[in-house]
Amino acid sequence: MGQQGGTSAILNPARVIPLAFLAGITAGTLLLMLPAARAGEGHAPFIVALFTATSALCVTGLTVVDTPSYWSGLGHLFILALAQVGGFGIMTGATLLGLLMSGRNRLSTRILAGAEMRSLDLGDVSGVVRIVVVATFSVEGVLALVMAADFWWLKGMPPLEALWYGLFHAVSAWNNAGFNLEGVSGASMAGDYPLLFALITGVVLGGLGFPVLYELRKEWRTPATWSIHTKLTVAGSTLLLLLGWMFVLAAEWGNKATLGGMGTGQALVNALFHSVMTRSGGFATFDMTAMHDETLALTHALMMIGGGSASTAGGIKVTTFFLLGFVALAEFRGHADANAFGRRIPVEVQRQALLIALLAVGTVGLGFLLLLMMSDLPFAFLLFDAISAFATVGLSTGVAAALPPEGQAVLVLLMYVGRVGTISVAAAVALHVGQPRYRYPEERPIIG
Repeated sequence: MGQQGGTSAILNPARVIPLAFLAGITAGTLLLMLPAARAGEGHAPFIVALFTATSALCVTGLTVVDTPSYWSGLGHLFILALAQVGGFGIMTGATLLGLLMSGRNRLSTRILAGAEMRSLDLGDVSGVVRIVVVATFSVEGVLALVMAADFWWLKGMPPLEALWYGLFHAVSAWNNAGFNLEGVSGASMAGDYPLLFALITGVVLGGLGFPVLYELRKEWRTPATWSIHTKLTVAGSTLLLLLGWMFVLAAEWGNKATLGGMGTGQALVNALFHSVMTRSGGFATFDMTAMHDETLALTHALMMIGGGSASTAGGIKVTTFFLLGFVALAEFRGHADANAFGRRIPVEVQRQALLIALLAVGTVGLGFLLLLMMSDLPFAFLLFDAISAFATVGLSTGVAAALPPEGQAVLVLLMYVGRVGTISVAAAVALHVGQPRYRYPEERPIIG
């Protein structure tokens, strides 16, 4: 019995994902420390390899060195592989955990969805993995061809090099990884519309999450039949994207260092691009440090919210944010129940969302304070990169590269906790919901 219980504890889904990511980061660090992985002489220092491996596997995109010039072709291949494995593991593992939590059934040979995931009656584990594989390689394949054509036709790259660039950035976009090679960042791509929209497509689809993509594939014509999870994710993501787009346009329109130096068409597209990338994409067409303070603050908020659950995006997740919004609305109205789209939100789900949001704010706050103690870099920029690391966004003000090794280690921890933390906490809480055998007398404290 004791041995069986020990095995069960080790295989607890809330522990499997963190342990798997730790193993992947260790392997990635060792690979990137190989002399052949570096373009220059010698091998990469431990902290550089660790930071890059964590950023790639946790599909963040933050870097402490220049990715195109510092790493060799083999190093780029290692980064690509880590991002693919990280993104695939996130989508597969989080989807399976989501099904398990919603259905409250044991994960043995079959997984049956509960009421909130009713569209994901996917059969056994191998069936889920197979569908995720098909979706991943289908989207990445199409995006790779589109971007390869752009690199070949518009940028004049040799066909094989263009195909490699297309594949690298397709994987990076779908997995919301944010890694880029030379020429695929900054002003050099601000007017490259095919590339911009290909990156937008990959980031948006990857950021919706597999449960949503699966349901939309089956029932895209009948929104009324969508689960509350899909409705919250699609409606919330659309609203945040549009609001971010309009705000960035208004705030940065006259800023010559960002949108003000572009034509009208370029400004419209690049404002949209920034709104999308703040949700975990990590690509940028202008300098983050050149933005106005209000745009910087909005970017903080959008990064913290992130993308959809069981997706390659980070943050506390769209569903968590809007679910808490419906809870607040119910309190304002004096309603006993919190409702969304004609469905009542269970109290335990509300508590899980609140827990995830509070832990996220606390984790970022602690990491930010540590960075302040270790560096005299600007306050706003340190906060920006701390949020970007935790939300696995990858946008940066340049702080990551300028920090001392101990500061970079803090960002490594933030990336790791931000990537696996929300999934693990949600799983741990949902799989151990229970009532104690006694209750204390009730007493109301003064609130507010």
